Amino acid sequence: MLNLNEFLKLAIEKNASDLHLIPSFLPSLRIEGEIHFLAKYPPLEEKTLEEALFSLLNDEQKQILLTNKELDLSQEFEETRFRINLYYTKNGLSASFRLIPKKIRTLEELNLPPSLYKICDLTQGFVLVTGPTSNGKSTTLAALINEINLKYPYHVITIEDPIEYVYPKGLSIISQRELYTHTYSWNKPLKSALREDPNVILVGEMRDYDTISLALTAAETGHLVFSTLHTNSAPETIDRIIDAFPSHQQNQIRIQLSSVLKMVIVQKLLPQASGFGRIPALEILVNTTSVSNLIREGKTHLLPGVLETEEKEGSILFEKYLVKLYRQGLISKETAFSYAIRPKELEKFILR
Repeated sequence: MLNLNEFLKLAIEKNASDLHLIPSFLPSLRIEGEIHFLAKYPPLEEKTLEEALFSLLNDEQKQILLTNKELDLSQEFEETRFRINLYYTKNGLSASFRLIPKKIRTLEELNLPPSLYKICDLTQGFVLVTGPTSNGKSTTLAALINEINLKYPYHVITIEDPIEYVYPKGLSIISQRELYTHTYSWNKPLKSALREDPNVILVGEMRDYDTISLALTAAETGHLVFSTLHTNSAPETIDRIIDAFPSHQQNQIRIQLSSVLKMVIVQKLLPQASGFGRIPALEILVNTTSVSNLIREGKTHLLPGVLETEEKEGSILFEKYLVKLYRQGLISKETAFSYAIRPKELEKFILR
């Protein structure tokens, strides 16, 4: 049988973020954002890889995988936690392993702005961390949740697919629930969470109308709710939430969202100018009175102007954040322009 542990050990030793195992390809690691093939190994054989991957699963997980043709799970190896996604391709059963560091890093260690610490002092509302996949959203959320854990005697409930970070003992009690292990949907545990005396609720991902609706209700009824979306800007995040609802409900949702939203953080990881490692670039939207009015009135296209002018309130346009990183020598000009959401705005700021 294929020795999966050998590959997991290499991923840890090389400080990789991901391990990819796909039939007919060499095993590969993603290191500092780039794929590196493990050339000393032969291409993976379909039957051998499938046998090795099935050995990770219990009977119920095998049935879910065979029915849905994909499965998320998490496991530990040598004190390192791995988030695993199994999926079928034309070549056969494949796998992506994401390494989850045992230690939850602080916002400071993640090179995130200290202004985000204010989130941890909120007692209710809705906070979204968004951005493309593999750009550190889960890591940022874990840093925020752990800061709360170490600071306040709260009850924190997380609903995850799968559980990634495991929180250390702090002042809070933390109930972590994993999809398909401790519950069978996003909606039911979120609904029942409201009867479990929580202060803070983390919803790993808002995938549908029902989940978004329940998350908004939880925030409206006096809880601090965190969640994620795969969106590329703060205005797009607002629009995505509203567009998830039927047209006849959208006006009501604008009012509800304008009331409960506290902050949207859009995060992307950029290659550093040094050539080593990646650094986060953010767009931050703080829900001030002017932002709330624009959301309620359906004028989200005007939000970039607010992001540009309300830095004193904690908001910042993504392109302004890029310029700060560029002027600090942390990213190159080429990187700034290749990741910009609004290239014309970036050019304007750099030429100032």
